[in-house]
Amino acid sequence: MSFKGNKVWAAADPDKNLVVEKGKVLIKYNLKQDYEYKVKHESLKPEDQAVPSQKKTGSKKKQKKSVKKNIESNIPDNCIKIYTDGASSGNPGPSGIGILLIYEEKRKEISKYIGQATNNIAELTAIKVALEELKRYDMPVRIFSDSSYSIGLLTKGWKPQKNKKLVSDIRTLTDKFNDLCFIKVKGHSGVKENEVADFLATSAIKKGQE
Repeated sequence: MSFKGNKVWAAADPDKNLVVEKGKVLIKYNLKQDYEYKVKHESLKPEDQAVPSQKKTGSKKKQKKSVKKNIESNIPDNCIKIYTDGASSGNPGPSGIGILLIYEEKRKEISKYIGQATNNIAELTAIKVALEELKRYDMPVRIFSDSSYSIGLLTKGWKPQKNKKLVSDIRTLTDKFNDLCFIKVKGHSGVKENEVADFLATSAIKKGQE
């Protein structure tokens, strides 16, 4: 089926009827992924309403200055791509982070509850945790985030008024990499991987409050 313009797999019975529990349906963006999502039944649309992948590549992404150098128009074939997102219910309030790491055909998802925090702290924490997951510093890395706050602090030299320790820790981590760039993406604009990171972050809040 289609969810927010992305093609997804939805749980169904042998007669191909959607399995609805408490008004929600279990979906996956990829059958091989470990993490599952539950979305409102009415949010699912027919498969033909999904936006073809070749059209998404033309989305208007503003390329920002990277930590090391300007972002090139093409992403290296051997690049590690990371999509991060942070969410806070209340701002400050219960918060979670979502991370999707992609290298060739390998994918890893992280959904973690971080307790009481602001949305900005959650966004930065997601980036920090993602960088801490990487064990090789010689490979090119591209981090995609919809947080203007985080991108500004980490690529434009903004001086943090708050969260100074967190920002300092991230900057120290970025210095370890030979080729690391941050790319700003527009949130909730149909970018499949960004939507996954968002789901992981919001789901972490729900699990943390259970």
